Amino acid sequence: MSNLRGLGTALITPFKADGAVDLEALKRLLDIQIVGNADYIVVLGTTGEAVTLTDEERHIVRRMVIDYIAGRIPLVLGVGGNNTAAVCETLCTDDLTGFSAILSVCPYYNKPSQEGLFRHFCAVAEASPLPVILYNVPGRTGVNLLPETVMRIYNACPAKILGVKEASGNLEQIKHLINLAKGTDLLVISGDDGLTADIMQAGGAGLISVLSNAYPSEARKLVYDADSQLQSRLAPLINLLFKEGNPSGIKTVLAKKGVIKNVLRLPLVPNSPAVQDDIAAAIS
Repeated sequence: MSNLRGLGTALITPFKADGAVDLEALKRLLDIQIVGNADYIVVLGTTGEAVTLTDEERHIVRRMVIDYIAGRIPLVLGVGGNNTAAVCETLCTDDLTGFSAILSVCPYYNKPSQEGLFRHFCAVAEASPLPVILYNVPGRTGVNLLPETVMRIYNACPAKILGVKEASGNLEQIKHLINLAKGTDLLVISGDDGLTADIMQAGGAGLISVLSNAYPSEARKLVYDADSQLQSRLAPLINLLFKEGNPSGIKTVLAKKGVIKNVLRLPLVPNSPAVQDDIAAAIS
C-alpha cells in the first residue's frame, strides 16, 4: 500500500443545473488529477457530498470513476457512518473491486467515547476486505480520535489499518501521533491543506487534499517539497475554500475555471456572492 503515500485528492461530485450528477464534468475533474499527477483519488468522501447521493447515484459515480481511470492510479472509497452495524454490512456486501482501500470517518452526531471509537473501528477493520484509513475530523463529527486510540486500533488490527487522515487542525496532536507511529507501517496523512508542509516536515506520509481538485500541482509541492513558503502563499485561498464550508469553496473555484457548474445539494449551498468575489480575486 506504499502507493497510497503522497497526494490524494478528495474528489468533489459535480452536479448539473437541475441537480443531477454531471458525469461529463466528473471526467474533466479526473483528467485534471491525471495531468496533475495525483497519486490517488478518494471517491465519495465528505468532499464528494456522498451523504446526499442516492444509492443508485453512488453506484453510478463509483462505476464511472473505476471505468474512466482504468487502473491508471489507485482509488480509495469513502465508507463511513454512525451506525457500526450498517457500515459493516455495507463493507461485507458491496462489490469493492477497483478500490485499493477505504476511508472511514469517525462516527458523527452520537459522540462515542474513545472506547466506542476503538470498538467501532475494530469492527470496521474486521468487516472490510480492504485496508482501512481512519478519518479524524472533529469539526464535523463532534469527537476527536486521540493518538493513543489510533495506535490502540492499529495494534489490534495491524494487517487492516493502513493509516489515518488527520484533520483535527491540532498540529501538536498530529506530531504526537507521528512520533507514536514511528517504527510502524501506519501512515499519518494530512487532512488539512493548510497544515501539510508542517505535517510533512514532522514525518507525515502525504495529504488527502481539497485544494488539489483544482490545483494538484501546487498540492504536490506541499507534499513532496514540504514547502512552507508555498503554504503561506496559498493560505489566503485555502482559508477562503473553507470559510463557508466544504465543498462550497472548491466548487466556486472550479466553477470560476469553467470545469463545473456551481451547484451543491441541500443542506449545502454555494458560497455567498461576497465570498465568491473574494475567491475570484484570489485565483485571478
